[in-house]
Amino acid sequence: MAIFRTRYFGEVTVGVGGRITIPQDMRDDLGIEEGDTLTVRVEENSHGTRQMVVWRADQDEE
Repeated sequence: MAIFRTRYFGEVTVGVGGRITIPQDMRDDLGIEEGDTLTVRVEENSHGTRQMVVWRADQDEE
C-alpha cells in the first residue's frame, strides 16, 4: 500500500455540465495531456464528509 503526502493543492472552478479545469501547472507536473484518461474515486469518512481523488495511470511504454 502506497502512502502519499500532499505536495501542494489548488482550486478549480466547476463549469458548465460539471466540467472542471485542471490548472496548467498541475497538468505539466503530472504529465497530463489532452486525450489522457483519469481515474476518479469518491471516498467518504465516518462523518459523511466526501472527497474526490483523481489520478492518471502510468502510460504503457510502446
